[in-house]
Amino acid sequence: MDLRAELLKSIWYAFTALDVEKSGKVSKSQLKVLSHNLYTVLCIPHDPVALEEHFRDDDDGPVSSQGYMPYLNKYILDKVEEGAFVKENFDELCWTLTAKKNYKPDRNGNSVVSHQDAFRLWCLFNFLSEDKYPLVMVPDEVEYLLKKICTAMNVELNSCELDDYLAQEPQGQGGLTVWQFLDMVNSGRFLRGIEQEAVSMAVEEVYQEVIEDAGFDLHVSRAQGYLWKKGQLRRNWSERWFMLKPSVLSYYMSEERKEKKGSITLDKHCCVEVLPDRDGKRCMFCVKTSSRTYEMSASDTRQRQEWTLAIQTAIRLQAEGKKSLHKDLKQKRREQREQREQRKAAKEEETQRLKQLQEEKERKLQELELLKEAQRQAEILLQEEEERRRQQHEEMQRTLEIQLREAEEARASMQAEMVLKEAEAERQRKRILELEAMQERLQDALQQEVKARQDEEAVRYAQARLLAEEEEKLKQLMKLKEEQEEYIIKTQLEKQVLKQEMENKNKCLEEAQKQLEEVRVNRQRVDQDVMAAQRKLRQASTNVKHWNVQMNRLMHPIGPGDKRTNTSGGVFAGYQPLLSRRDSSIK
Repeated sequence: MDLRAELLKSIWYAFTALDVEKSGKVSKSQLKVLSHNLYTVLCIPHDPVALEEHFRDDDDGPVSSQGYMPYLNKYILDKVEEGAFVKENFDELCWTLTAKKNYKPDRNGNSVVSHQDAFRLWCLFNFLSEDKYPLVMVPDEVEYLLKKICTAMNVELNSCELDDYLAQEPQGQGGLTVWQFLDMVNSGRFLRGIEQEAVSMAVEEVYQEVIEDAGFDLHVSRAQGYLWKKGQLRRNWSERWFMLKPSVLSYYMSEERKEKKGSITLDKHCCVEVLPDRDGKRCMFCVKTSSRTYEMSASDTRQRQEWTLAIQTAIRLQAEGKKSLHKDLKQKRREQREQREQRKAAKEEETQRLKQLQEEKERKLQELELLKEAQRQAEILLQEEEERRRQQHEEMQRTLEIQLREAEEARASMQAEMVLKEAEAERQRKRILELEAMQERLQDALQQEVKARQDEEAVRYAQARLLAEEEEKLKQLMKLKEEQEEYIIKTQLEKQVLKQEMENKNKCLEEAQKQLEEVRVNRQRVDQDVMAAQRKLRQASTNVKHWNVQMNRLMHPIGPGDKRTNTSGGVFAGYQPLLSRRDSSIK
């Protein structure tokens, strides 16, 4: 924490103390007085008109902290030089302003700490508080400060009781304010049975160690006290009061520190050495700098060890570029807290992430169960759909089988009829062959009859071809039936593919049915052609009968005066019964 940040903490208390109405604003007159006092304690040349010039465009109303900060930075803090003023006087000024308004000790005089000790605790609080406003001290730093005070009194702090108190005390911004801290100390809850003088001595010791950098190591209990020092000119031994700070070892005439006799500047080139006893002095050691060697003598070996260890610690801090061990320790504790908070946040984040993952997993499992249930429902619907389609296919197959049986019966009847017609045609052919030798004049009629027979044969051949096509279509239908049965078996494994194939087969079956209907239409057409051929045969028979009559007339001579009779005679008279039977058979 740099000097500017330290000063701002104390000034913040002074500013808030002047803000009586707690509106965040302070009157210009009060800011003038505050600025004048800050100029004095910080040893800065006074500039009485700077504040008026800085706020000359404003009205006579109060000024906020944000409006006062530019002036404070420019005319005061930027001009402060470290070491040019007494920090304790500056803190006492700010403490005086804020304590009048906020610090309320016990009126009966039962307070554990005095007003001066309260001021030192306030300074310690500012040093250990967080660098954010409003200023608070986190519980870890509260425990650290109380432990140091108790250690200075050789008393052990009850951490459990402190944790209970902190749990009950309302904490703003994650810590205690300085007034809550002072009330806690004054309550005597953690310092029961300890005299006020002992508490005051412990607070002063911790204050000197932490604020005035009079101590550097947690294991060193003495960083100030009387030592014998050997003079440089006279070479005589004198008892002096020594006080160790981070960069300097000062020595005074007495412990009141009113008359300073000298100082030893410590840097990385200095060192501490233990010397053997001589000149009637024991427990000797020396501090070597780049320009001089200082010889000193302690009262006993333990005191010498403490002083040498403290001085070596100060030299080490100078070599590392650190001005105060307690500032470094405070920074380390803050880093450790931040690391703990980061680990805690990471752990909470990990826990939250695991919780989210668990919820996501449960949601996924629920979705999976829903999907499984939907899949089961779909499978049941698909099975029902397959059963319905299978029943439709079976019904269609039964219908096709009935139609096929009817077609086979029709074909069988047609074949029987064709056989009868072929037999009849054979008989007609024989009759015609017998008549050819005897009826030369009937050649044209016979040729017509032959042509009719040829047409009938063509029709029969066409009918036979249609029957062959019908058989081929029936085979295709049977093949399609077998394929459908195979596809029905494979439906459970390839549902989507079989669905498409079943539609294609249905289309093929419909086309086959259409072709069967066309075959039936062709058969009807052939039947019509057969009937036409029969009509032609009847016509040819009629013509033959007509020619027979004419031939009978020609074969029977008519004599003069003879009456015409209806009986035909001649050579063809014997063929009349044959022709009559032929005509009847044709009919």
